[in-house]
Amino acid sequence: MKPLKIFGVFFFLLIGLTYCGGKSDSGTTGETPATNPAKEREIRSYNLNVQKEQAKHRKPCDAIAMKQYILDNYDEGTYLVEFDKTYTYSLPKPAILDYKTGGKHYVFAVIAKSKPGERFIETKNIVGYESSFINLDSTKLGTAFFYLTCFRCSKDGEFTKLWEAEVPIHGGFNSMTIKRWKAKNILYVDLDFEDGIISGHRDFNFFLIDGIEKKPHLLETYVGIAHKRTMANINDDKYPDYWEYRFADTVTYVKIIDSIPFYWDTVKHLYVTKVSRRWWRKY
Repeated sequence: MKPLKIFGVFFFLLIGLTYCGGKSDSGTTGETPATNPAKEREIRSYNLNVQKEQAKHRKPCDAIAMKQYILDNYDEGTYLVEFDKTYTYSLPKPAILDYKTGGKHYVFAVIAKSKPGERFIETKNIVGYESSFINLDSTKLGTAFFYLTCFRCSKDGEFTKLWEAEVPIHGGFNSMTIKRWKAKNILYVDLDFEDGIISGHRDFNFFLIDGIEKKPHLLETYVGIAHKRTMANINDDKYPDYWEYRFADTVTYVKIIDSIPFYWDTVKHLYVTKVSRRWWRKY
């Protein structure tokens, strides 16, 4: 009988340890900021206050103000994205650009939102070459929806959101640049994404066809080992067009065998080509 009694004591001790082990010493249930909105907001608010204290020089509508605006006005799991690091040990810079014209101050920002129902994204997982493969399986690290957003900045440093335009990609952000299309002298914002899948990069070009305060027109261009699309002026209207190249990709060589012109159809609101009615693109 003694062996049975000893077994019974160990059995009940094991049950007790199992139930007591459900929480950590801190009293938590294993939740992280990526899954707990309250924790996520608390940590972001604390880090932002530290940045405010350490900032020596501030200007109206700077990156810190933008982060505070996002924290106050967007859903949890929404972040200001950072540029990819230029060098291994360089500090990443926030993806925000100022543009002043006609006495007005505009701010372009790349903002990423977490997909509802999934864990919150981490900005380090959506920036750079390695993160470009997240498009193959993004659910484990959360799915990011990128937006180019335009704000007007008042003299008092207050933001007014004018528009936001979704970027049709989930990872690999590299940089943002304000450029001008020489063919029609039109301003556009180029968002460059690294793409390891095509061994190259993609550019999402947001053309300010009707001015800065109106939602832009999107044109995608890209370059890879066997992928290429370049900006062009096919039909001489105010909308940018492109050449799409076809490749012969074999074991021994890769070369361009054809180029197809696509132009923007203002009635269908699609990129089309006269080569085939069945070929069209949204951007």
